[in-house]
Amino acid sequence: MDLGLSGRTALVLGAGGGLGGAIARTLAREGARVALADIDLAAASAAAGQIAKEGGTAIALQWDLADLSVIDPNIARIEKELGPVDVLVNNTGGPPPTPVSGQTSELWSRHFQSMVMSVIAITDRVLPGMRERKFGRIVTSTSSGVVAPIANLGLSNALRMTLLGWSKTLAREVGKDGITCNIVLPGRVATGRIKFLDEQKAKRENRAVEDVTSESTASIPVGRYGDPQEYADVVAFLASRNASYVTGSVVRVDGGLLANV
Repeated sequence: MDLGLSGRTALVLGAGGGLGGAIARTLAREGARVALADIDLAAASAAAGQIAKEGGTAIALQWDLADLSVIDPNIARIEKELGPVDVLVNNTGGPPPTPVSGQTSELWSRHFQSMVMSVIAITDRVLPGMRERKFGRIVTSTSSGVVAPIANLGLSNALRMTLLGWSKTLAREVGKDGITCNIVLPGRVATGRIKFLDEQKAKRENRAVEDVTSESTASIPVGRYGDPQEYADVVAFLASRNASYVTGSVVRVDGGLLANV
């Protein structure tokens, strides 16, 4: 299937990680020019280098999402080197595991800035160009916690839920401009973040990590953790020309983990 991404420019946030890196590589294989943004420049550069080895076009940017002042210069660089952004993949890191109660206002504010305000501000920066060209794809990666809140991930559950309401509202505002806005939520996809969460749970409960992982896997109908490539394939479709009538949606990539309809 030709996804119609050849010649498009994509910006992938958090592209140095497991999900973001897989998304960036998949978009590049479909012919998109990709800007990989991550606070860890070495990780983003490694992913960009892999794309280049495969014949794709990519640049890496060190990008601290908590610093809104870097948005304009970073987008300007992308526009100069790759072209205006047609596809924006909002993929941010997660906050530390904590209960939702008893957290400091500073902690809430810091993660709200990096996980919510950054996504809104970056999207607002690229929207005018998308409207002019009558094409845009905004895909925001959140968490299964927006459907079924996850124990001890209080900040993540609450802050990512904000993005759910924002994306749905934005989809109605920009649909007539040829722009789609969708939420994608991962279940237990095998990334460094999931490994970290399993390790933290094992530590809290004084259990072996292998036992925690086995218990988690047993709760998934397909009987395994997902592969980042499986997640990236869904994101690539939503970013494509073919998904022009899919907007305002929440797409689960969870192997059937969430039991609710």
